Amino acid sequence: MKEVIEGLNRNPIVAAIEHEEQLKASIDMPVEVVFLLRSDIFNAKRQIELLKSKGKLVLVHSDFIEGLANDRKAVEYIQRYFKPDGIIATKNNIIKYGKELGLFTIQRFFMIDGSAFRSAVKTIYQNQPDAVEIMPGIIPTVIEGLAKETDKPIIAGGLVRKKEDIISALTAGAVGVSTGKSQLWQE
Repeated sequence: MKEVIEGLNRNPIVAAIEHEEQLKASIDMPVEVVFLLRSDIFNAKRQIELLKSKGKLVLVHSDFIEGLANDRKAVEYIQRYFKPDGIIATKNNIIKYGKELGLFTIQRFFMIDGSAFRSAVKTIYQNQPDAVEIMPGIIPTVIEGLAKETDKPIIAGGLVRKKEDIISALTAGAVGVSTGKSQLWQE
């Protein structure tokens, strides 16, 4: 389990792979940790073996392996047959099963508002995943890209907690920022 954390300490960039071209490109990159985000029951084993043969630590997003359900037997199959270093999942039961089977577990959360944040904290304490992935990683970049691609006004909202959050969103191209923090309403 500690190998994944050690790999991240040496190189914090993770290759997130959704298709074969990315997999091939990651082989020659200095990244040590790879997230195999999309695959299927016919290709996952080969992909994992290839990456591991190149010294990569591989975690499989169990939610996106075509041909497998999201249940205990699917996690057991992943562990026994694919042999990854760990799994990534959004579902509580998958994280629990993965931990029971000795896999390194990463629970993924989508931070859309304060309620999602509070729910994530509660879930983390209940499930005790080995690590947590928070999405999205960078909202100002998304605001900037969306502002460039469309002619619609963008309003940023969710998890806005300080004046700097507002400034960052407005600087990126938002025309407004919604927040439930009443202290910020008079800024």
